[in-house]
Amino acid sequence: MRRIELTIAVVAIGIVAACSVNVKKEKNGEDKQVDVRTPMGNIHVSKDASPDDVGIPVYPGARLKQKDDSGDDKSANVNISGFGYALKVVALEYESNDAPSKVVSYYKDHLNQYGNVLVCHTAHLDLNTDMKNHDEGPHALTCDGSSGVTVELKVGTKDNQHIVAVDPEGSGSKISLVYVRTHGKDAEI
Repeated sequence: MRRIELTIAVVAIGIVAACSVNVKKEKNGEDKQVDVRTPMGNIHVSKDASPDDVGIPVYPGARLKQKDDSGDDKSANVNISGFGYALKVVALEYESNDAPSKVVSYYKDHLNQYGNVLVCHTAHLDLNTDMKNHDEGPHALTCDGSSGVTVELKVGTKDNQHIVAVDPEGSGSKISLVYVRTHGKDAEI
């Protein structure tokens, strides 16, 4: 029994020693980027996200939303990978003085480059991903809700999708640009 406990302790020390955490700070001292590497997988979280990372242009005249009262940033670039899975989510949030209908029309045209655009009406942004084996079940995007003020434009598949969510905000619009990609195999994104 003591030999098993010793073996577990040595393995645990080896795993902890093999971990690496790297945090980069902004000038104001806030975390800007965090990278965690372990033998089981890696996590990368960054505030640095651009429209190029999302693959969707910024609506003309739109402004990147500033932090809200809770201090949450309005851009993120997250990569998680490990044995048998990988997930990448890039998100940006903008605001515009234009009405939601005008913004939706603009993005319907721009998302066509990725395929047929699915138009959903929801109560909130819905990220429906597929982390299962790629050989199982349908991977087509669907609308999970049928009512709400948020208009979601989705294109692609559950494992590789571009989403634009447009919400009314005052007399203008809040625009969320999102790219989601998953892999169910030993693949890094």
